[in-house]
Amino acid sequence: MKKVKMIIALIVVLALIVIVIVRLKSNKTVTQNRVFQYNKEQAINVQVDTLKLETVGNINFYTGTFEPNKETKLSAEIQGKINTILVDVGSNVGRGQALVQLDNSLLKLQLKSIEIQIEGLEADVKRYTVLSKAEAIQGVQLEKAELGLKSAKVQKETLIEQINKTTITAPFNGIVTAKLTEEGAFAAPGVPLLQITDISILKFTVNIPEHELNQFMLNQIYSLTTAIYPDITLSGKVTMTGSKANMSNSFPIQFSVNNTVDLKIKSGMFGQVNLKNNIEGKQIAINTSAIVGTTIQPQVYIVRNGKSVLQSITVSNRVQNKAIISSGLKEGDVIVTNGFINLFDGANVNIN
Repeated sequence: MKKVKMIIALIVVLALIVIVIVRLKSNKTVTQNRVFQYNKEQAINVQVDTLKLETVGNINFYTGTFEPNKETKLSAEIQGKINTILVDVGSNVGRGQALVQLDNSLLKLQLKSIEIQIEGLEADVKRYTVLSKAEAIQGVQLEKAELGLKSAKVQKETLIEQINKTTITAPFNGIVTAKLTEEGAFAAPGVPLLQITDISILKFTVNIPEHELNQFMLNQIYSLTTAIYPDITLSGKVTMTGSKANMSNSFPIQFSVNNTVDLKIKSGMFGQVNLKNNIEGKQIAINTSAIVGTTIQPQVYIVRNGKSVLQSITVSNRVQNKAIISSGLKEGDVIVTNGFINLFDGANVNIN
């Protein structure tokens, strides 16, 4: 009886194993039927372009921002209450023009006091000079009076300088672009009161890719335009070329621009420098979209005898969406411009 049970159990186990094997084979067949089997011999539809020698010329635009040539925040050199602010935001000011007047009444009283002292000391010096010549007094008394007079005159000059500093003037021609205080406030050294901006000359900065940096020369003049005034053409002189690249491997180029058109160009406006980029002679030029591979090792697909051939190339220059090829391609070559999906070296191709 026990042997019969063991035989039945063995038969059941074997039956289950057979069922599992059959099911796995069935699933494998179904999966293989569902998976797309790519036929490498099948021709791939592509679009192509036959290369010709051409003259590549274009105008590149580099966008940047206008900044003021000079800008500073003015503060008082001495402490004092603000009596009067003589300008407001938007006021045009000239160099040396009074902008803020601090209270100087106490200083003027001190000046009057020292002037009275000077008058008395000058009288003493005259009197002591006469008496000293007559040997009626000792010479040391005259010397003390003269030293006292000199000290008083120094104090007078100091007070005059302090009084002058109570009038805050413009350090250069410009426009008041910020008012940071009000009349009745207290001024102190280091506390900004007004901001003056000079936009008669502007700085214009753009970032240039490494491979185009050699097209900008120091002290050369370039044409600039603005987005808001496209009809106005400005001349920008290169005053600085960056010595260090930023995170995108671009270099800053700075221009000096005379804002001669009624100061229409404001600080913070966007503009662009226009660079005419002509490549001398006829060259092999392809659309950059046809390039595969990497920037370091660019490649293209050439069609030869109905097959695609992966060809390494050398790019000597780029003009917007065009790449100038110095080696790897020649006139008459047929390159793939579209249809790169599933395309590989040696694939059969069908030209649309």
